[in-house]
Amino acid sequence: MSGERLIEEVGEQHAAALAAIHAAAFAAKDAWGEGAMGSLLATPGCFALIDRRGGCALARRIGDEAELLTLAVANSVRRQGIGQGLLRAAMARAAQAGATAMFLEVSTANRAAVALYTGAGFVEVGRRRGYYFDGTDAGTDALVLRAPLSGFCLPADRRAPRPPPVIPIKRDPA
Repeated sequence: MSGERLIEEVGEQHAAALAAIHAAAFAAKDAWGEGAMGSLLATPGCFALIDRRGGCALARRIGDEAELLTLAVANSVRRQGIGQGLLRAAMARAAQAGATAMFLEVSTANRAAVALYTGAGFVEVGRRRGYYFDGTDAGTDALVLRAPLSGFCLPADRRAPRPPPVIPIKRDPA
């Protein structure tokens, strides 16, 4: 895979692939299906990224805020940096679209995800008590996390202009 892009942005036509990755990452009761993926991608501001090794991220931008809707890495390929790469790519993509901050929700029980997000600069800005059903009356809390996107790239309309590329010209020896 040398030189090959591992993470790429995909559209509605990839809803089945996104759903397959999600199913390989989450319990059946928590996995999002092809219909859900397609519906989300049909909404304005929503985008999806796929890592060819077995990961995906869905996010949306509304105004100057972005929300990470889901980040999934298939169980068989975890702990290889796929989640971190997808998270950074989603944050950069949101910043390019004009978002200045990204929000997400994560279960307090998902320690690996909490560590991933806090390691990427997300901080707790809220908590939803009993948000996730876990079979108990109390449920599991969701952390609401936020990260600034200022460290990524400027939105496309605020980038400094780049000089034109230098194209070598072959001259005929005459």
